[in-house]
Amino acid sequence: MNLVLSELGKKSEYKTEYDPTLLFPIPRTIKRQELGITAKPTFSGVDIWTAFEVSWLNLKGKPQVRIAIFEIDALSQCLIESKSFKLYLNSFNNSRFADDEIVIKTMQEDLEKAANGTVKVTLYCLTDYPIQVTPMFEAESLDELDVEITEYITNPNFLSVNPKVIVHECLSSDLLKSNCLVTFQPDWGSVLIEYQGAKIDKVGLLKYIISFRNHNEFHEQCVERIYNDIMQNCKPEKLMVYARYSRRGGLDINPLRSNFTLAEKLKTLRLARQ
Repeated sequence: MNLVLSELGKKSEYKTEYDPTLLFPIPRTIKRQELGITAKPTFSGVDIWTAFEVSWLNLKGKPQVRIAIFEIDALSQCLIESKSFKLYLNSFNNSRFADDEIVIKTMQEDLEKAANGTVKVTLYCLTDYPIQVTPMFEAESLDELDVEITEYITNPNFLSVNPKVIVHECLSSDLLKSNCLVTFQPDWGSVLIEYQGAKIDKVGLLKYIISFRNHNEFHEQCVERIYNDIMQNCKPEKLMVYARYSRRGGLDINPLRSNFTLAEKLKTLRLARQ
């Protein structure tokens, strides 16, 4: 996949007439092969996109505004490059659609074709948007640990366990930062890690999370790297990694990867920076 062909990092013409060809899919296998994931992943999950700048015209030409949530199956063949997603949504601005259901059907068909997988689309009127705001994840925060940091490129060697102690823990950090793979612009996120197995060393886990600070990868790829590194180095029986990133260009991306069933309420959380 040649990322040079995408609009990311370029000056782009904003089309305001519906155009599904603007979507730019990126095969997930590119980074998964780098992580040693050559067969079907052992995890399931979803990429949860929240779009706050969704608008079109009704048949009388009156603008409609909505908040949209897109859930793209993590087992789809492709992720969607974020700027192309933004340009695609903008292409609805001066296009006429009869009602929400037609818009949902159109978006779902376009996104499923681009991702080559299952996509769920939900549109909310502003009065109906289910706000569930919490300052931070309801978990034990690692961020007050007194640690000295010297590495800012991903290092899974920080990860270790005490094999004699078996626990079920929910840990979180608001110190996750990485950079866009193409533009190198910063991506700010909060990460939730729930696991069951040998007790993970918390200092090492925090150092590992912070080691993403100068790492260049898309949101989805970072979360899969975290999941894979913890699974490989700590070997938990159960593992969930969920990151919620701050908004850019009216979109936020929130990848979730897990090998067990999750509470649905996790998907609708909004944190302080969101």
